[in-house]
Amino acid sequence: MKVVSLHKDYSKLISRAKKGNRKAQHELFEMFAPKMLSVCRQYLKRGEIAEEVMLSGFMKVFTHLGSYKNEGSFEGWIRRIMVNESISQLRRDKKLLFDTEKELENTNEHVAYIETALEVDEIQKMIDALPEGYKTVFVLYAVEGYKHSEIAELLKISESTSKTQLFKARKMLQKTINKENKLSYGTH
Repeated sequence: MKVVSLHKDYSKLISRAKKGNRKAQHELFEMFAPKMLSVCRQYLKRGEIAEEVMLSGFMKVFTHLGSYKNEGSFEGWIRRIMVNESISQLRRDKKLLFDTEKELENTNEHVAYIETALEVDEIQKMIDALPEGYKTVFVLYAVEGYKHSEIAELLKISESTSKTQLFKARKMLQKTINKENKLSYGTH
């Protein structure tokens, strides 16, 4: 019986990559590129832009590899770089806008969780259709697991704006999913 390691130790590979070993850098890129492209794609609608951002993210990974102290998850360290690069791209494109005109008093309002037979790519399209501010906060919170305080700091917004954006994103997604479910079940 073969034992599969759940946590891979990349320290030797990272050590070689830190010394400028191109083969080790290429191995790291090959290992993590598909996942990191997925991360960038969650924030950026166009695949080719997500790919460019991922590549520039990997340039930062290899440029700043010396700052990784082999503490915590290496994949998490790379992921944070990709998230930051994606957000920077949204800022450069001036797409990262937040609806702050009307803050909600109670963003803890119950949002029902619904079951759906939608495919992942259909859900991604729904997320892509959200306004950029809603989408970015939604992905940071619901997918990446950031806290509202971390999102506020990262996006340079207030925590209440973060909570409002998440609330509105969930509400908009729920409405879209309900509409799709009605269409697929033939009730509308």
